[in-house]
Amino acid sequence: MTRRAVAVAAGAAAAIVAGARVGEALVARTERRLNVVHRPPPYPASDRALALHATLDVVDLHADSLLWGRDLLVRGDRGHVDVPRLIDGGVALQGLAVCTQVPRKINLDRNDDRSDDVLLLALAQRWPPTTWRSRLARALHQAARAQRFADASEGRLTIVRSRADLATHVSRRASDRQVTAAFLAIEGAHALDGDAANVDVLADAGFRMMSPTHFFDNGFGGSVHGVAKGELTGRGREMVERMESRSMLVDVSHASVATIDDVLAMATRPVVASHTGVLGSCTSVRNLSDEHLRAIAATGGVVGIGFWPEVCCGDDAAAIARSVRHGVDVIGVEHVGLGSDFDGAVPVPFDATGLVQVTDALLEAGFRDDDVRRVMGGNVLRLLAENLPER
Repeated sequence: MTRRAVAVAAGAAAAIVAGARVGEALVARTERRLNVVHRPPPYPASDRALALHATLDVVDLHADSLLWGRDLLVRGDRGHVDVPRLIDGGVALQGLAVCTQVPRKINLDRNDDRSDDVLLLALAQRWPPTTWRSRLARALHQAARAQRFADASEGRLTIVRSRADLATHVSRRASDRQVTAAFLAIEGAHALDGDAANVDVLADAGFRMMSPTHFFDNGFGGSVHGVAKGELTGRGREMVERMESRSMLVDVSHASVATIDDVLAMATRPVVASHTGVLGSCTSVRNLSDEHLRAIAATGGVVGIGFWPEVCCGDDAAAIARSVRHGVDVIGVEHVGLGSDFDGAVPVPFDATGLVQVTDALLEAGFRDDDVRRVMGGNVLRLLAENLPER
């Protein structure tokens, strides 16, 4: 190469590096603004709670940690979840949700699909060009990131895809508490790029749960935050059938009332609300009625109680425990679990290292040790052990 060519190449490389750093800085600044923790660690708890928590297999149904470009093998100074913090918090299994499109200036009442903040994150983080237009490609890209973290973790992180994977992980963790695992989920069936047949593509990539909608209505169903807030469509019904045939759990979080009703009416396998609240404890359009709680329980499903103020009407573990109490009173302790929405652009009382505070709050609220064990993870472990693909 000539000196001029070398200089041009060096300049281009420097520009790429500088652009990457700017993108990373913008994403970091955005996350610090959105993924807020009300109180920094360390998180105190009673001696009784600490002793019990050390024996628990905690399961959280929902976190959006793959979206923000952090190395999840490294303890972060922003956000809520990474592998070191999961291990410190006693988390045996974390649901890692994939978000593929979010409207600009999202709100709880009325959003459409004309804007796309995930595209901005994709560009800032230099995701492959295939992800710029395809929501399916975005899902597959994030699934591949999760697997790369697992491959590089020296055994600290496992991606659970089957009953056999789960059994192996739980057995291993019985003698080694310095390991954790995750399963993959999808927020919103717009990740199918309009084709219900792509359920097979997502299932093959390891996804084991998906909701029909996220913050806007799509071709599969209505969102509680959408414009029409309509019912499950014909394509949506095909999607549910395909998901059930592939042992994928249907998640009704963010779905409209009509879409929830339609899913529950046709479901032949357990239905989940991965991260939500309960109207009997906190009034929010995001929360489930007692009728929907009972219908989810009737399928054999689990309701994951969220940690952020909009769904639990408080900013501490006591508010979470109040929501758990109402859910248990309505549908029984075997159908209630945790659905934090960590890293979901919401404020939470603590990061993943502070989950012992939920254990403490449940004990303070009068729950027995065995019931705390169920809510903190046992119910979801049972659900997955019975409903994941065999291999």
